[in-house]
Amino acid sequence: MVTEKDVQHIAELADVGIRTEELGTFTHQFNAILEYFDILDRVEGSGQGERDLYNVLREDVVEPSLPQDEVLRNAPHTEDGFIKAPRVM
Repeated sequence: MVTEKDVQHIAELADVGIRTEELGTFTHQFNAILEYFDILDRVEGSGQGERDLYNVLREDVVEPSLPQDEVLRNAPHTEDGFIKAPRVM
């Protein structure tokens, strides 16, 4: 069983702000989710689905791609023959 202190600790680790008045609701919901996992753990299965599996994917078809200059023409910024994207970090 998860306590309000556990939920507060998990929220801090995940950098999620939870107000003190919300702790009770989140604790209840967290425990309900864990109860569902307990139910799923008790379900017995044969390891094989009841339906046969089929490959529904299409076969790969090799097609020519666009020329590099045409692709780069659509990019707002390029550098050394590549599309330049904004820095992520």
